[in-house]
Amino acid sequence: MNIKKLNILLADDDTDDCLFFKEALEAMPVITQFKAVHDGEQLMHLLNRETEPLPNVLFLDLNMPRKNGFECLAEIKQNEKLKAMPVVIFSTSYEQEVVNLLYNGGAQYFIRKPSEFAMFKKIIFHVLTLITQDLLTGHVKYIIQPARENFVLTVEDILTI
Repeated sequence: MNIKKLNILLADDDTDDCLFFKEALEAMPVITQFKAVHDGEQLMHLLNRETEPLPNVLFLDLNMPRKNGFECLAEIKQNEKLKAMPVVIFSTSYEQEVVNLLYNGGAQYFIRKPSEFAMFKKIIFHVLTLITQDLLTGHVKYIIQPARENFVLTVEDILTI
């Protein structure tokens, strides 16, 4: 697999966060194709369309209308066609019980949305680097979920790198 450009999908009902996300991607040294959906039903409809290429990574907000992030993650991981797709949970809240459920549900990483745009850019770039380093070189066809202690990515983590 040789990826020339990253196909990134964001599922988030907050239009400001979608705009920040798009601006962050545009500032990165990697070519991306970005698409956003604003509720869980729209997300699942898009992912299940045969004519749509699957994203290289899905950033999924937990609190969305019509179908929440938990329901979408469960559906994705039960679907043969979708289950290998990396799903990064992107949320404003952080509760250990929720994080445990998401890890057990097969999410790739959990990111707490930072409030500052500069940190927003850094953490998105960091997670894309983690997910795509092997995909870009063609060494693997899918990404393996990290160990539980590396599942939650915080701004503090990337500042120490």
